[in-house]
Amino acid sequence: MPDTSSPGANSSGANGSPSAAERRELTAAQRNAVTELLRVSPVADELGRRFARAGHELHLVGGSVRDALLGRLGDDLDFCTDAHPEETLRLIKGWAEATWETGREFGTIGAARGGLRLEITTFRAEAYDGVTRNPVVRYGKSLLDDLRRRDFTINAMAVSLPDHRFTDPHRGLDDLATRVIRTPGTPQESFGDDPLRMLRAARFAAQLRFAVEPGVRAAMAALATDLDRITAERIRDEFVKLMSGADPITGLRLLVDTGLADRFLPELSGLKLEIDEHAQHKDVYEHTLTVVSNAIALEGGEPDFVLRMAALMHDVGKPATKAVGSDGRVSFHHHEVVGARMTKQRMKALRFPKDVTSAVVDLVGLHLRFYGYGRGEWTDSAVRRYVTDAGDLLPRLHKLTRSDCTTRNRRKAAALAADYDALETRIARIQAEEDLARVRPDLDGNAIMELLGVPAGPIVGRAWRHLKEVRLERGPLDRDEAEAELLRWARAEGIG
Repeated sequence: MPDTSSPGANSSGANGSPSAAERRELTAAQRNAVTELLRVSPVADELGRRFARAGHELHLVGGSVRDALLGRLGDDLDFCTDAHPEETLRLIKGWAEATWETGREFGTIGAARGGLRLEITTFRAEAYDGVTRNPVVRYGKSLLDDLRRRDFTINAMAVSLPDHRFTDPHRGLDDLATRVIRTPGTPQESFGDDPLRMLRAARFAAQLRFAVEPGVRAAMAALATDLDRITAERIRDEFVKLMSGADPITGLRLLVDTGLADRFLPELSGLKLEIDEHAQHKDVYEHTLTVVSNAIALEGGEPDFVLRMAALMHDVGKPATKAVGSDGRVSFHHHEVVGARMTKQRMKALRFPKDVTSAVVDLVGLHLRFYGYGRGEWTDSAVRRYVTDAGDLLPRLHKLTRSDCTTRNRRKAAALAADYDALETRIARIQAEEDLARVRPDLDGNAIMELLGVPAGPIVGRAWRHLKEVRLERGPLDRDEAEAELLRWARAEGIG
C-alpha cells in the first residue's frame, strides 16, 4: 500500500510540506489505494511471489497505480519486471488461465487470471530517433529507469509485489493530489521521444479533469508539428479516448490552443473565425463546444462517441459556405451537405471504421432537417422520410438536434423545444400506426414479377423503389391499391 514517506511523496507547498487540503487529498488517495489493492491482491501478490522466488522483481505500475489511488482501478492491471519476456512466460506457465504475446516485441506478455487481465512488461528504456513512428525498445536495468521513461508523473508510480512498497521518485502522488499533469523529466525530452504523449496530455485532462502544467502546455505548442510523425491509427485511438472522457471540452480547447488540432483535425480550429448566424454573440467554435456539452448531457448512460463526434463536426461546413447578404446577415446555405463530405474525408484520413464514419456522416447531413418543421410545412410523408432516412440513428438524431439549440433567447429556445416535442409525438403516433422501422413496399419482388410478367432484374428493382416512394408518400396501401399503382407505373414506363 502507498507509504507517504517514500521518495517524492512530500508535497511541494511553500514550506515543503503539504497544505491541509492537500493532506486530505493524499489521505483519501491512500485509502482508495488500500481498498483497490486489497481487491486485486490475491492475484497480484500471488504473481509477485512467483517472480520473487525466481529472483525477479515485479511491480504494479503506471495507470494501475494512478487509478488505484483515484479509487477507479479496473480489471486490467499493468506490471513491470526485470524479467525478460521469455522468462515471464516461463513463470506464468500453468498459473495463468490464458496468455498472449501480441506485445512481445515491446517486451509485454499478457495473461488472464481470476477475472483480471494482466500485462507484464520488461523494464524499458525505449528511445525514438526523431524520425520513425515507433519506439526502438531497449530493456532497462531498474525500476527507476522504467519510471523515468514514462509519460507523466501520475503514471510514474509503482507498488512492489508482494510487499506493497510504494515508489514515487517524481512526486506523482503530489501531482495527483493537486490534479496536475506534469512530465517526469523535461516535457521537451518526453514529447521529443514520443509526440503522441502530447495528445495523451489532452486526453488525461479530459478524462481526469486535471490541469496541464504551464511548461508542459508550452512544449505542446512548440512541438505540435512533431505529431506528424505519428500514425493516423495511434492519433485516432487517443482522440477517441479524449472524446469519450468526462470532460472532452477541456481536452478539445487544449488541442486547439496548442495547435495540435491543426495537425489532425484542422476543421475544429477553423471554426473559430466564423460567426454563427443563430447566435451572433458566439462564434461557431464556441457554439460547437456548447453543442458537444449539450449532447453529453443527453446521453443518459455510457459515453456515445458517435453522438459526440457528430456534435463536434456538425458545423464544420460553415467556413466553406459562409456568405454575407446585402442586408449584412450571414448565411451558411447547405453547410450540412458540405460538412458531411468534410467529415467523411477527415474520418477516412484518421482510419475510422466504415460503420462509425457512416453513422457520424449521416448525422451531420441530417442535423438541419428538422428546422422548418415549426412552420407547419411537414406532411405525414415528410415525417416518414425523416424517420426512414435516419433509420437506427433516429434516437441520436433527436439528441443532436436538441443539442444544437444554443440560443440565449428563451422564447426562441422554448419554441424550438416545443416544436421538437411535437415532432417526436407525431413520429410516435405514425410509428404506432405504420411500423416505420420496417417501411417496405406493399408488394414484394415475387408479386411484382407475377403481376408484370417479368423475370428478376432491373425492372423489378425500379418497380420496388417506386412502390416504396408511394408508401412513404401515402402511407400503407391495401392489396388492390398497391396492384393498381404498380400497373399504372408500368404503363407509364412502357413496360409490358
